[in-house]
Amino acid sequence: MKSADALRQYDWDDVSLTLYAKTQRDVQSALRHPAPGWQEFLALISPAAEASLPSMAEKANALTRQRFGHTVSMFVPLYLSNLCANECTYCGFTMSNKIRRVKLSPQQIKDEIRAIKTMGFDSLLLVTGEHETKAGMAYFNEVLPLIRPHFSHLAMEVQPLSTDDYRKLVKLGVDSVLVYQETYHRAHYGQYHLRGQKQDFDWRLETPDRLGEAGMNKIGLGALLGLSDWRTDSALTAMHLYLLQKAYWKTRFSIAFPRIKPCAGDQFSPVSDITDKQLVQLICAYRICFPEVELSLSTRESATFRNSVVPLAINQLSAASQTQPGGYSEKSDALEQFSTEDTRSANDVAASLLAQGIEPVWTDWLQQFGR
Repeated sequence: MKSADALRQYDWDDVSLTLYAKTQRDVQSALRHPAPGWQEFLALISPAAEASLPSMAEKANALTRQRFGHTVSMFVPLYLSNLCANECTYCGFTMSNKIRRVKLSPQQIKDEIRAIKTMGFDSLLLVTGEHETKAGMAYFNEVLPLIRPHFSHLAMEVQPLSTDDYRKLVKLGVDSVLVYQETYHRAHYGQYHLRGQKQDFDWRLETPDRLGEAGMNKIGLGALLGLSDWRTDSALTAMHLYLLQKAYWKTRFSIAFPRIKPCAGDQFSPVSDITDKQLVQLICAYRICFPEVELSLSTRESATFRNSVVPLAINQLSAASQTQPGGYSEKSDALEQFSTEDTRSANDVAASLLAQGIEPVWTDWLQQFGR
């Protein structure tokens, strides 16, 4: 059975009732558990756990240092295109937004790479809007050979593809793919995605299975926090992760924690706000229950928040991010996908990490063993 099929057996309301019924006794039991599982995760993200955040933070920090040492891996996103064939009510790239649409040419990509390498980055996340015909596999086949030689780790966050296409990406040198379900609440999902292939909830839900079948080295998961109740969305994200780890045990996994941010034409109001304290709670719960999983925090969050939470449980960090195509090599008039909060330079972020006794790691040494 595929992980998506198993996940469909979990009812949103039942999961919500279970996690909101967790007690302080459940929380303490979860913190003492030698190998916490999904029920313990539910306890640690429940309202009952908020009073135990100092204990959670202490345990999360110890597990992070044990698994990842005093290091944080650095990466930067490169937006190749803001073309999109979807209508999503919360995104700046949504097709109805009257913005200038851009797809970087090979020369523009070379200019962006030059600027990014000057900042010191050796790990790159490629991002596009979801436009299969204009920014799909034909485009990826053209540009990936230009990009791959310059970076030790190459990740992508693009539209869901077929298993065969993911096999082609592996051959082209892609190390990891990030695919966020946005929300696991099927009805809410339908309300937010009004046009385009992204309307297909199940096609997106099955994407990590296709990635696993294709032999992708790492799969990134996450929910867009604010589209539905963040606790229940996170509970189902965690169950998805458990199922995927069981099915594709040779694959690495990562979790990101994107919160809804303002964007061009945005009139969206979050259904479920998650406070800074609650986000710390969620991050610590993941580290306690998934000690081996890579946890990533983007420049959506403020410098102050990132400085505070990174030492607790984060081992992947972006910096100096531009969320519009062509944002590194020259001033771009293409609108951002969303606004960023941490606008520090890569050097400033690295200096802040070093001041906290954490070494920023720019190169992915795993490629030396597997590529």
